[in-house]
Amino acid sequence: MDQLALLFVLLLGAVVSVPVGDRLGLPAPVLMTVFGIVLALLEFVPNVEVPPDLILPALLPPLLYAAVRRTSWRQFAANKRPIFLLAVALVFVTTAAVAAVAHTVVAGLPIAAAVALGALVAPPDPVAATAVAGRLGLPRRLVSILEGEGLFNDVTAIVLYHIAISAVVSGTFSAPEAALDLVLSAVVAVAVGVVLGWVANRLMSLLDDATLQIGLTLLVPYGSYVLAEELHGSGVLAVLTTALFLAEYASDADDVLTRLAGHTFWDVVDTLITGVAFGLIGLELHIALRTASGRWGEMLGLAAAVVAVVVFVRLAWLLPATWLARRMHRKRDQDEEIPTTWRETVVMWWSGMRGVASVALVLAIPLETDDGAPFPHREEIVFIAFGVIMTTLLLQGLTLPWLVKRLGVRADSESEKEFEKQLALRAARAAKQRFHEIEKDEELPEDLAEQLRRRALDIGLRISPDIGEEERREAHRQRVKQIRKIRRIQGEMLSAARHEVLAARSEPGSDPEIVDRVLRHLDVRSLR
Repeated sequence: MDQLALLFVLLLGAVVSVPVGDRLGLPAPVLMTVFGIVLALLEFVPNVEVPPDLILPALLPPLLYAAVRRTSWRQFAANKRPIFLLAVALVFVTTAAVAAVAHTVVAGLPIAAAVALGALVAPPDPVAATAVAGRLGLPRRLVSILEGEGLFNDVTAIVLYHIAISAVVSGTFSAPEAALDLVLSAVVAVAVGVVLGWVANRLMSLLDDATLQIGLTLLVPYGSYVLAEELHGSGVLAVLTTALFLAEYASDADDVLTRLAGHTFWDVVDTLITGVAFGLIGLELHIALRTASGRWGEMLGLAAAVVAVVVFVRLAWLLPATWLARRMHRKRDQDEEIPTTWRETVVMWWSGMRGVASVALVLAIPLETDDGAPFPHREEIVFIAFGVIMTTLLLQGLTLPWLVKRLGVRADSESEKEFEKQLALRAARAAKQRFHEIEKDEELPEDLAEQLRRRALDIGLRISPDIGEEERREAHRQRVKQIRKIRRIQGEMLSAARHEVLAARSEPGSDPEIVDRVLRHLDVRSLR
């Protein structure tokens, strides 16, 4: 099996793992990690030959962009305090705790190398957290916090990692310079993200074609990441800034086709790249196996010590942090989403899985320092890091669904239905108001005007049937029944038309381009 065949197998596994995971009640990323481990243990499967410095640029930009599309700037602004506590403060605390323990248990490990280890295992993976938590029916506020934490903690951890690696390789370290690098990295990233977001927004308004617009959205996150890294900024933060900018300003309410096609496209991209990323984590197991050869007892002990620190520091931090956040929330009555019970706090704790970013960072550790000496204790650092990644992904990922069910943590369906009802009312009022404006300007036959009035109300009733009185709901149900019958018949008519047009493709003298153009017209008509 060669590298291309291996990539195809991973892509196929990414597609198959979704329905299998749904049937087994297990997260697809965890299944893909297990699948990667199984492949790594097969003799005929080659070792992965992906340059470490390409893993983050290749995988993170589209994954982050896809994740940001599911949220909004308002959510981040409202949750800035819990996100700061988890994505910045907790990363620093975890890095310091891991560095202290690793420096103690690994004989001769320099403190800078221990900090590098702490930084690369500190951030929970944004893809793992959202992919796992999003499928478990958790309260939306928990998913929002996990998304915010996962999206921003990589920024902090990667900058800390680079500072620590630079200190080990060069043999020098300056705290003021490190702090300045941290600030400048963030400033450059935000500037690049905003500028590129603005430019992309202007380009999208010029590209009057759904295919070109969606293609541009695939290029933008890569461009943002690479440009920020070239300017010594944080590529991850630049992608986040660009994605948030476009989510806020690049949405055209009337561009239905682009929105539907874009949503489908990014779902496909998210599924495939997530599957490949977690499959690669399992495939890289051979590195850890080779490192521990002949030293299993010692290496497993070191990894277990760091795993314990990573897991329990998160719990020790979350308990007082969420308690403090709840007190401040009640006192200030702020619009932020926080865990409301100890059960939700426990679920947040157990959702701290490590993943793609940690793998990329550990593989990117240099082999030598500037003076030609081997990077100190690189083998131990690699094995410990993979121990943390595999343990958190498999142990926490496989048991999280059971824990959520056991603790009874579920989404507040009543409040979600109420919010949906309010949106349905707003939609119906907007449609009705616009109809009245048109009715004043245009003379409409009474039967047509009455039909349009009913449709204005139907817009809201189709979203949330609870907004109307019983009589109106019953009338709506009858109309829906009739509309469904009309749509069924109309659908069969359009299907016959599509079959006839497709049959013309194989006829002598038929122009496939014209056939496809007519077929696209029928497809869009069916969509409407």
